[in-house]
Amino acid sequence: MKQLFYGLIGLAMGLALSAPAMAELDDAGLHVEPWIEDTFLDLREDLADANANGQRLLILFEQRGCIYCREMHETVFSRDDIAAMLTDDFFVVRLNLHGSLEVTDFDGTVMSERDIARRWGILFTPTLMFMPEEVSEDRTAPQAAVASMPGAFSGWTTFNLFTWVLGHGYDEEEGFQRYHARRLQEMGIIE
Repeated sequence: MKQLFYGLIGLAMGLALSAPAMAELDDAGLHVEPWIEDTFLDLREDLADANANGQRLLILFEQRGCIYCREMHETVFSRDDIAAMLTDDFFVVRLNLHGSLEVTDFDGTVMSERDIARRWGILFTPTLMFMPEEVSEDRTAPQAAVASMPGAFSGWTTFNLFTWVLGHGYDEEEGFQRYHARRLQEMGIIE
């Protein structure tokens, strides 16, 4: 009987240790990460700060209870290589799909998070929008974005998208899908 008891405890501990870490949530039910910047949500200032830090501005939309956001935080964003990119290479500004904080778009329009999400046509969370180094004052974020990722994707898709954006792949003839397929072949993940 003791052996069964200790065996069950060992099994439970093994399962607990092999499970992904549970993501921490803030009072609004959004994920807490050290790489999410706390800003005044003026995207023009955020872009200037990103450039001053040698980073790319990344706008991340999430919402309370989003199972796909949780999946991204617990299994994708927590990957060492991706977490390093989010920390070192991107200036991440997170917006709440249903939030009431004021956001200033690149064109100077000021709206609540939920209204700007409607203005930009954001339907899914998480949604990641990658900004270029320069945005003219007559553009909105989605008009200026060099890439957008609506929804949850695998670690390799996310890693390759981050790499493609950082390398200005959007300026090349090879689009992201061809780049991603080529990279997966080079890594031996697909034939």
